[in-house]
Amino acid sequence: MKTAAQTTFERLGRALGRAWRACARLDRRAQGWLRARDLAPGAARAASSVVKLAVIGVLLYSAFWFALLVAVLIAAAWSMRNSPNWSANDEQPEWREGHGGFGLYDKNEWRHDMGDPDK
Repeated sequence: MKTAAQTTFERLGRALGRAWRACARLDRRAQGWLRARDLAPGAARAASSVVKLAVIGVLLYSAFWFALLVAVLIAAAWSMRNSPNWSANDEQPEWREGHGGFGLYDKNEWRHDMGDPDK
């Protein structure tokens, strides 16, 4: 019987370890395939390294543009939230017919326009 339950981080670590071993196994198979095609072992390792660097470069490039997109979206949301028109539509008085006749009323039914409503 186990003394402690398996944590989420332990499961994540095991999954990452399996993924790493799978990638290493694919790399060894690719290098073996290149050697079977009469490529020198050093050239096969160099070709493998070039492919790895290219993949890392593409991932970094994609991550940069994704982070830039997220930053722009956050800045736009922050800008919209802090703009005076964001919640001003709910608080602005509007022209309509109310208890004191036609006039400028807010949400609380208070009339804001000048003039005597009885005249």
